[in-house]
Formats: sequence, structure tokens, C-alpha cells
Amino acid sequence: MNIEIIAQMVVSGALMGLVYALIAYGFQLTYATSKSINFGQGELVMLSAFFSLTLLNIGVPYWLMVPGGLLFGAALGLLVERAGVRLALQQKSEGWILLTIILGLLGFSSAENIWGRDDRPFPTPISSDALHVFGINITPLEISVAIGVFAIMGLVELFKRNTLLGKAFEAVSADRDAAELMGISATRTIMLSYGLSGMVAAMAGILISPITTVGPTMASALILKAFAVAVVAGLDSGFGVVLVGIVLGALESLTSFYIGSGWREAPGLVLLILALAVRPNGVFGKATIRKV
Repeated sequence: MNIEIIAQMVVSGALMGLVYALIAYGFQLTYATSKSINFGQGELVMLSAFFSLTLLNIGVPYWLMVPGGLLFGAALGLLVERAGVRLALQQKSEGWILLTIILGLLGFSSAENIWGRDDRPFPTPISSDALHVFGINITPLEISVAIGVFAIMGLVELFKRNTLLGKAFEAVSADRDAAELMGISATRTIMLSYGLSGMVAAMAGILISPITTVGPTMASALILKAFAVAVVAGLDSGFGVVLVGIVLGALESLTSFYIGSGWREAPGLVLLILALAVRPNGVFGKATIRKV
């Protein structure tokens, strides 16, 4: 068994796993404040990627396209919160599950009608020529994925810990009722979490599109794996999703190479089943304490 081949598979898979972790981080942001998640998160990734591609096609510079795509993703997140989540939460029902799925299907249908069903290449100024580092081939494009993931997650964490709005986010996450008694608007804070989640989804779309191309179905596989990462790590685990995402990406790559590409989805499903059966709160999640 060639060590260099194993190292190559692990590194390539781990970089893809970081994208899973970024999308899973978006799940965590909304779950922290509202105990709800957007089951149409994959469509936010896809729609933001298409919007960003449109900006590039009309001549917007790459450096300006990125913030434009992030703002579009944040707007989509706010739309999901307002149209599919807020009323259900006010009524203390689980209707947000079905409503976010419906909004996702609407986004998918809109993408097909606006941009078509064909996959499109996503131009990028970042080189895709392989660099040979310690016997491993890695491209600047793949390195940019890692940089982008850690940059957006780091900025969101800095925002949460060092700004007044971020402190409100942390307060609602810790105890919503106590935060409201202190004058913090839980509704606005949940809006903020969905906006941040949409922005994170947009960054995932911008990062992965040059590698996978842009199409209506681009996020269908990503979202299942991201959900597996979120559940295995724990929906309140913070950066635990990064470690689980890296491990899952590496396992997928090794499974695909040594067993066959048809088994690529197996590691994520196995990890998800084990997590739900053995540790429902996640590997890094906090145990739930209930008063009796």
C-alpha cells in the first residue's frame, strides 16, 4: 500500500470535507438561536453560486463578486427566516421543517427556469495547476477553499464574541427567555442567525463552484453530507464540525479509491446512523439536562 497515495487521498478528501463543515456550520448558527435549521440550505448554496456567476458574466471583478455573493446569500437567509420560520416559531410548532423544504424546492425550480438545467463552469483567477508538496499534489484552488472556510468561520466567531449584536446572539443561544427579560429581541437575533447562515452558504457555493461547476443539483449531495457532519459533531459543537468534516472527507476519498466510487456516500451514512444510535447529541455536543 503506497503511503503517498493514501496521503494524497486524505488531503484531497479533507479539503472537500471543509466545505461540508462550512455548510454544517450554517446549520449550527440557526439552531443555536432558534432550535431550527434550514432544510433548504443546499438551495441557498446553489442560488448564491448562480448569482455570483451572473455577476462575473456581466463583468463584475472577482474581488467585488465575493462580497456581492455573500450579501445575496444573507438576503436569502433572511427571506427563509421571514417566510418559513418566524410564524412557526411564534406558534411553537414544527412547521418550519416543511416550510424550509418547500422554499428549497421553490429555489430549485427558480434556478432551473432562470439559469437552465445545464452545469456551468465557474471562472476563477486562482490557478488550478498542481503544486508538489511533500509528495502530495495540491492546487492553489484547493488551498483557497481551506483559507476561505477558516476565514469566514473565524470572522463570524469574532463577530459573535466582540460586538454588541454578537453578544446578543450568544445570550439568546444560552437562554432565550432570560435574554428577552434583559431587553434583547429574540426575533431580531434569530433573523441575524439566518442571515449569517445564508452568508456562510454563499461562501460555500463560491468556494466549491470552481471545482464542481454550477448547476441546480450541485448541492444535493453536499447538503446530506453537511447534515451528517452537523449531527455527528453536535449542533452546538462550534468548530467541532471542522474536525468531523475533515475526517468524513478523508474517509470518503479513501473509500472511493479503494472500494469504488459507488460506495463514496457510505461513510457519511454510517457515521450518521452511529451518531443517532449511540450519541444523539453529537461527539462534541453537550448533554441535555432535563428537569423532572
